[in-house]
Amino acid sequence: MSMLLASSSNPSFPVLTAMILLPALTALLVAVMPNSRPELFKLTALLGTAASGALSLFVMADFDKADSGFQYISRQEWVSDFGISWAVGVDGISLFLVVLTGFLFPLVIVGIEPEHDPKPYYAWLCLLMAGSMGVFVALDLFLFFIMFEIVLVPMYFLIGGWGHGNRIYAALKFFLYTMFGSALMLVGIVSLVVLNARATGSAMTFDLVTLAETQSLATWTARFIFLSFALAFAVKVPVFPVHTWLPDAHTEAPTAGSVILAGVMLKLGTYGFLRFGLYLFPEATVWFAPVMVTLGVVGIIYGAAVATMQKDLKRLVAYSSVAHLGFIVIGTFAINTQGLQGSVLQMVNHGLSTGALFLLVGMLYERRHTREIAELNGLQKVAPVMAAVFTLVMLSSIGLPGLNGFPGEFLILLGSFSAHRWWTVVAAAGVIIAALYLLWAYQRVFHGAPQEADLDTPDLSLREGLVLAPLLALIVFLGVYPKPMLERMEPAIEALVAHVEANVEGFTEPGAVEVPHSDVSDLFHEGGHGEDEHGAAAGGEGTEGE
Repeated sequence: MSMLLASSSNPSFPVLTAMILLPALTALLVAVMPNSRPELFKLTALLGTAASGALSLFVMADFDKADSGFQYISRQEWVSDFGISWAVGVDGISLFLVVLTGFLFPLVIVGIEPEHDPKPYYAWLCLLMAGSMGVFVALDLFLFFIMFEIVLVPMYFLIGGWGHGNRIYAALKFFLYTMFGSALMLVGIVSLVVLNARATGSAMTFDLVTLAETQSLATWTARFIFLSFALAFAVKVPVFPVHTWLPDAHTEAPTAGSVILAGVMLKLGTYGFLRFGLYLFPEATVWFAPVMVTLGVVGIIYGAAVATMQKDLKRLVAYSSVAHLGFIVIGTFAINTQGLQGSVLQMVNHGLSTGALFLLVGMLYERRHTREIAELNGLQKVAPVMAAVFTLVMLSSIGLPGLNGFPGEFLILLGSFSAHRWWTVVAAAGVIIAALYLLWAYQRVFHGAPQEADLDTPDLSLREGLVLAPLLALIVFLGVYPKPMLERMEPAIEALVAHVEANVEGFTEPGAVEVPHSDVSDLFHEGGHGEDEHGAAAGGEGTEGE
C-alpha cells in the first residue's frame, strides 16, 4: 500500500488508487470477520463501496471539463525491469464509467439481500468493484490485464454460488468464454510491448500513452495484434456471434450479479475497444471497422428478434442487452465525434436502464417465484406502483425522447449514418423491434385480468422504492439534460479522433463537413460553451478546421 500511495507524478492524494484499494481492502476485511457477527458483513461492504463511490463523485465534481488528457494521474514503478508500473488516470471517456461503477455497487448492496452465505457474497462483490474500477482507470497494459482478469473470479462465484437453476453451467460457460479471449489478449499485449521495444531501440514499457503515441508497428503486425485485443473485447461485450454465454449468465445469475453484469462488466468490452483498440491501433481499427459494424448490426437485429420470442422475462432483458450493445459497437466504429460520444453516453445509460430492469425482474421473482411471462398477468391492478416504474424504465430502454435512452441512440445513429449509411438504416429497425418486444412483454405481464396466483402480489415497498428512486431520477435527468456528461467527454473524444487522423493516412472524420466543429451537447441544450473553450483542449491539429 505504501508503494502504491507514494504517487510520483501527482503530489495530491492519489484518489484513483484509493478508489481501487478501498473495496479491495473491504473484501479482505469482510472475509476475515468472525461468522458470529453476520450483521456486520453488509454494513462493512456498504461502507467500503460507498466510500469508493463517494471518491468517484468527487472526481466528477472536480474534473476539468476543458482538459482532453488524463487527470488525477498516479504512477509508481512496479516491475522496473519490464517497464511495468502502477499507472492510473481518468479522462472524459472513462470518467462516467467510473462514476457508474461507484454508483451501482452500493445500490445493489443496499437493495438486494443474498439468499444464503452473506459473508462470501459481500466479499466477492467488493472484490468485483475493485477490479472494475481498476479496468476503467488503468494506464498500464499489464495493470489493465490484471484488473480485466480479476473481475472474472468474483462473478464466477456469484453466479455459481448464488444463482438459480443451471447456475454451474452458466458460471463455467461465462468463465471459459471470457478467459479464452483474455488469453489471446495477453499474447497481443506481450507482442506489442516486445516489438515496440525492438522497433524503437528503447526499453520495454507497458505504458498506454507511450505505446499509443509511438505507433512503431508495421501495418499488418498492428492488425494482427489488434485482432487479439478485439476478440477479448468482443467476448466481453458480447458481440455476435460470441454472445451465447450472456443469456445463460444473466438468466441464472442472482439479481445483484445481473445488475452488475449488465451495468458494469459488459462495459469493460466496449470501453476496451475505445481505450485500447482505437487509441493503440488507429489504422487497424479503421481497417476492421466495416467488419465490426456488420457484426454490430447483426447483433442488433438478431438480439431484438430472439428477445421477442423469449418466454422468460429475465432472458428477454438479457437478449435486449445484446441488441443495445450492438448500437454501442456501431457508434464506436463510426470513428467520429458524434458516434463516439453517443457510444460513451449509451454505455452509462444502458447500465442505468438495464440495471433497473433486472432489479424490477428480481423484485417480481421474489413475489411470484417465477419469471415465465405466461404465468404472470394483470399485475398492474394489484401492483400499480411497480407497473408505473416498470413502464418508465421500459420506455427508457426503448429510447423514448425525454428519457436517457434517447440521446445516446440518437448520437450513435447520427454519427454512424455519416460513416456507414446503409448499415445505419438497417440498425434503426432495431429500435422499432425493441419497442415491439418490450411493449408486448409489458402488455402480457401487467395488463389483462389477474390470475388467482397474481392477486396476492404485493406492490413495491418503501425500501424498494428508495432503491429505485436514484435510478429513475437519473433516467429522467439524463434524458432531458445530458449536457453535463457530453461537455466533459467531448474534449477527450475530439483528441482521440484527431489522434486517428494524425496516424491513419487519408483518414478524415466521417461527417466532419456536414457537422463542422460541433459541440454535440448543444444538440440537446442551448447556451453550451463555445468553440474556443474546446479548441485548445481538443488539441488535435485540424480540430479547428473541422
